Amino acid sequence: MILAVALFMEQMDSTVIATSLPAIATDIGTEPIALKLALTAYFVALAIFIPISGWMADRFGAKNIFRLAIFVFMLGSVACSVSFSLETFVMSRFFQGIGSSMMTPVGRLLLVRSTPRNELVAAMAWLTIPALIGPMTGPLIGGFLTTYLSWHWIFWINIPIGIAGIILAGIFLNVPDERNPRPIDFVGFILAALAFSGTVFGLSVVSLPALPIIYGYLTLAVGVIAGILYLLHARRTTYPLLDPALFRHRLFRTSIVGGSVFRIGVGAVPFLLPLMLQLGFGLTPFQSGAITFVSAIGAIMSKFVAERVFVRFGFPRMLGFCALFGGLLIGAQGIFNAETPVPIIMAVLLAGGVLRSVFFTGNNALGYADIADDEASQATAIVAVAQQLSIAFGVAVAGGILEASTLLRGGELAVIDFQIAFFVVGGLSTMAGLTYLWLPADAGSNVSGHRAVRLAKE
Repeated sequence: MILAVALFMEQMDSTVIATSLPAIATDIGTEPIALKLALTAYFVALAIFIPISGWMADRFGAKNIFRLAIFVFMLGSVACSVSFSLETFVMSRFFQGIGSSMMTPVGRLLLVRSTPRNELVAAMAWLTIPALIGPMTGPLIGGFLTTYLSWHWIFWINIPIGIAGIILAGIFLNVPDERNPRPIDFVGFILAALAFSGTVFGLSVVSLPALPIIYGYLTLAVGVIAGILYLLHARRTTYPLLDPALFRHRLFRTSIVGGSVFRIGVGAVPFLLPLMLQLGFGLTPFQSGAITFVSAIGAIMSKFVAERVFVRFGFPRMLGFCALFGGLLIGAQGIFNAETPVPIIMAVLLAGGVLRSVFFTGNNALGYADIADDEASQATAIVAVAQQLSIAFGVAVAGGILEASTLLRGGELAVIDFQIAFFVVGGLSTMAGLTYLWLPADAGSNVSGHRAVRLAKE
């Protein structure tokens, strides 16, 4: 729960700023579209420093790095709240992103190291909830604080949460201080930083063009080239920063590929749905946030069923089911229009929240079923990088569909454009289910406990 609270703070903060951009822009004397550079700076910091999080945890101790990450995140929050110009705000968000880049992968590493494999699904259920609640509650909380108090409060609320996290982690996180002071792969760090930051920055500019779109394509090209060079480098070095050899593990590979494909739709929803509700249906930001918040309730409800369904049905069938129907529910949001009753919208979002949370709980646990303890730090970093890239890709796909649809119609952005985008990203997410159906029925049973139940019945 300590890890989950810290991760909720990070996940909420990554989206809470979106609804407050106009108020912040007015206060510091810039345009909202220019201020989207702050969103991009945050995700670029994640892309640069997540790859090195595993080495930092092995070198200085995971618990120490986790507490330091919370402290850096708090300092970044304070810097954001006192920013007085576009430049200072963008730099503050970048600094805040450095702290955030260590919290998620190192927090997951602490969980894996302190939890027996057969209890990992239940533990991941707690850790998955904030990752899904944060993006849904962010717009609601951001809209409320900005409307009724001040935009500065969206950053100040992180301070008491962070202080409590540092203190409680020091008292209750009794995790073995496993250290593996391998030499740092400096060349790999530079190449990985260029690859992931170039990709994330390029996708962000393409989907939310705060800069001329040519910069997005150029940085994407740099990212792809650097990624190819990194793979060539990693094969020749003894201690690669992120070891591609981990993909030899079938279950780890499946969880990365399947989770990334499914996350395309999941990453697009927080971008598409609030815009459709506000621009298409004419709702206020607070009304929009109040509707989308129901997905967070679904995520909480999933905690009480996740462990049991994976014990009963196993990973392959349950993950395939959740990906298929979760993707269909994402696509179903394309049927919404201004006349759709709010209870129906909320029912679809509630069911989708349950399925997505169950999926990510199981998928995150499945990825560690065939990973050795000494590989866990690199595995958590690879998982975190894959998550950021797939979410950025989901937003880029959604933004690209909206742009293409409006150009083909030759008109302004309309509800039909959002509907098309939901159908496409929902269809992509359903395809993730195929990656799990190829697995044996008892794959990952050492984590899910599925085989043990079956044998006991026999």
